[in-house]
Amino acid sequence: MSELARAMELVGNKWALHIVDELLGGPRRFTEIERSLGDVNPKLITVRLRELEAAGLVSRTAYAEVPPRVEYALTEWGRELRPTIAALRRFGGRRPGRRTRR
Repeated sequence: MSELARAMELVGNKWALHIVDELLGGPRRFTEIERSLGDVNPKLITVRLRELEAAGLVSRTAYAEVPPRVEYALTEWGRELRPTIAALRRFGGRRPGRRTRR
C-alpha cells in the first residue's frame, strides 16, 4: 500500500478530518465535537472517533466522575496533521484558475 493510500485509509473517511480539525484546538467532549459539526449523525461521529482512536490519532479519556465525563484529544501523531489541514484550508479557499502569490 502506498503512503498516500495509507493516509487516505486513516483520515479519508467523511468527517474524519473535520473531527481532527476540531481536536486541534485541544481536548473535547463528544457533545462539543457534535455541536461543532452541525447536523452530522451522532452515530457517524462515534464511528469516526473509534476509527481515529484505533488508528492511534485520537485518545479517549474517561473520568470517574458523576456524571461520567469522556474527553477526546489528538495524540502526538494526530497533531502532525496540523500543517496538512492548514494546507487543505488554503487549497479550499482558492478559486479555480486563481493564482496565489509566493
